[in-house]
Amino acid sequence: NPQSSVWVVLLQYANGSCCQAVQAENVTVLEGGTAQISCRLQNYDGSIVVIQNPRRQTLFFNGTRALKDDRFQMVLFTPRLVRITLTNVSVSDEGGFFCQLYTDDTHHQVATLSVSVPPDTPTVEVRQEAVEGGEVELTCLSPRSKPPATLRWIRDRREIPGVVSQQENGKTVSVSSTIRLPVERKDNGAAVSCEASHPALGGQKRVRHYRLDVYFAPTVRIIPPPGILREGDSLSLTCSITGNPLPRDVQWTRINDTLPERAEISGTTLQVSRLSQSHNGTYLCQAQNNYGRAADHYTLLVYDPGAVIETHSAVPYAVIGGVLALLVFTIICVLIITIWCSVRQKGSYLTHEASGLDEHGEVQEAFLNGNDASQGKKEYLL
Repeated sequence: NPQSSVWVVLLQYANGSCCQAVQAENVTVLEGGTAQISCRLQNYDGSIVVIQNPRRQTLFFNGTRALKDDRFQMVLFTPRLVRITLTNVSVSDEGGFFCQLYTDDTHHQVATLSVSVPPDTPTVEVRQEAVEGGEVELTCLSPRSKPPATLRWIRDRREIPGVVSQQENGKTVSVSSTIRLPVERKDNGAAVSCEASHPALGGQKRVRHYRLDVYFAPTVRIIPPPGILREGDSLSLTCSITGNPLPRDVQWTRINDTLPERAEISGTTLQVSRLSQSHNGTYLCQAQNNYGRAADHYTLLVYDPGAVIETHSAVPYAVIGGVLALLVFTIICVLIITIWCSVRQKGSYLTHEASGLDEHGEVQEAFLNGNDASQGKKEYLL
């Protein structure tokens, strides 16, 4: 414990031939600890030594206990040093302890006892509950320290500035720091910390960890069974629910109809045994808490013996439609090209046929006119 010396008081006899001196030492101690109060003597000649508490009650008279308080003990009495101890120190013990020498004149020196009160681990109070889309108000409280503790809010290794207030409680001080944080659903469970530092802690900190409790409306999602269910199989639907607080009751219904007689509900799971076409329909899972409600649906369609199609599954109808359209388009193109080629070949045949008829006419005309077949040096084959 840090100690400092107080200036020496000199006690002089009237003849000035001899002098005595007493020196008292100031003491600082932690609350609950043990304080040593010392009076150092110089040129002590056996005069009466008295030690008194801050209320001027005599504790010891020349080494003899004068006050019935077992916390005080005389541990040393020599011509040079008088020392007492005080155990389980409290702030009420603070003040000046008197070291007195009774000679021709009474002289004294004061040893000041200071008590330091380190803070306990602070507490976190929620002044306003956290609701999704709103704000939460948190107050960190260190109810008792001396000197006042320093409070800091930390989130994700960053300090959050707070509004600090202090209130004196006798010799100790109550310190608080308040912050307001906007909150969303994703902040539920996020960690924040309040740190208390104090000179008596020697560089250490008292830390209170707190996790945000954000209230929000539920979300509901039906988890469908894997694969294709066949007639006679069992159907199992699980309703996955989130929310804070988590809804306790889950409601299963079938839109515009009642649940099948063989339907069984266990917690969030709906089971239907021995499926048939009579089980067709849309099944609804609903849940609610104080902040809202939500639902999800699942449609069963038994359209072919032994096959159950669920509308929740991601069937690639768009892909199938695109393939069919491409196939039809290809067929049409092939037909068009085939017809076009056929028409073109037929046109070429008719052209050659017409050319042959023209040549036949010229031969017939020459024959009728009696011209010599050798005239013009032409030959015609009929």
